[in-house]
Amino acid sequence: MNLVDLRFLAEVFVTLFVIVDPPGTIPIFMALTNTMTGRQRSRAALVATGVGMLVIVSFAVFGQFILGYMHITLPALQAAGGLLLLLIALQLLTGKEGEMAESSGANVALVPLGTPLLGGPGAIVAVMLFVQRADGETPRLLGIILALLLIALLMYAFMRFSGLIAKVLGDSGVTLVTRIAGVLLSAISVQMIFDAIRSFLVDWGVIAA
Repeated sequence: MNLVDLRFLAEVFVTLFVIVDPPGTIPIFMALTNTMTGRQRSRAALVATGVGMLVIVSFAVFGQFILGYMHITLPALQAAGGLLLLLIALQLLTGKEGEMAESSGANVALVPLGTPLLGGPGAIVAVMLFVQRADGETPRLLGIILALLLIALLMYAFMRFSGLIAKVLGDSGVTLVTRIAGVLLSAISVQMIFDAIRSFLVDWGVIAA
């Protein structure tokens, strides 16, 4: 028996990478931190990554309890997350990702970078669904943990070295990566909504599981 389910790890990693979209944070992070020094940018990247992961992990661990207490089903949260992801995907596809960076004087490392850009509803729902699919199996749980660690490292690296990455990719390269992420994200959001509808139909006895 493998210690880590590598296939499951890869699935979790790819899904979260597309949802969180570390390359897509480059123009937003640069716009929000353009008046900061290099040290301040590094700290902002670290804080944003920490906040985003804290939100995601908190819901991964306590999400089921929170939903049960509020009488919210996972398919309902999944459908809501899919709709919100679709809106984000449309912003990425239409070049309006800058609108997500609007802030009313709050610490930009916390809002909007930490949440909802990094620790947003899409990532929350995705991780909760993966935890449910893991069903307590150690190899799959370890796969989720490793995938989250890899995503956290990438989130920090893309923000910390955003200036260098933007120079290497160029404006066209960053735009291309953002648009591709938008396409993949829209597909994931539609799949989430479809799966939620199917779960509702199964619960209602309309179709077989």
